[in-house]
Amino acid sequence: MTKADIVNEISKNTGIEKVTVQKTVEAFMETVKDSLVEGKNVYLRGFGSFIVKKRAEKTARNISKNTTIIIPAHNIPSFKPAKTFVSQVKNKVK
Repeated sequence: MTKADIVNEISKNTGIEKVTVQKTVEAFMETVKDSLVEGKNVYLRGFGSFIVKKRAEKTARNISKNTTIIIPAHNIPSFKPAKTFVSQVKNKVK
């Protein structure tokens, strides 16, 4: 499902114009991104959490050049679904 599909579904289910829904969806995504950039996690009860994970420095290998490189410590965005969300997906019968 794409962002356009999400906008269409919300518009169809709520009766709100697609342009308004698109602005709202984009504002939501921008707010989540800005919060994660600032190091703040976003918690949505019943859906999940957008969190910043801290990756430690590690040693890796460049196999094409047969050299060792150091990957510095860094942060990475991540999504952790809520338990209820996970159980709904697991219990969905095809």
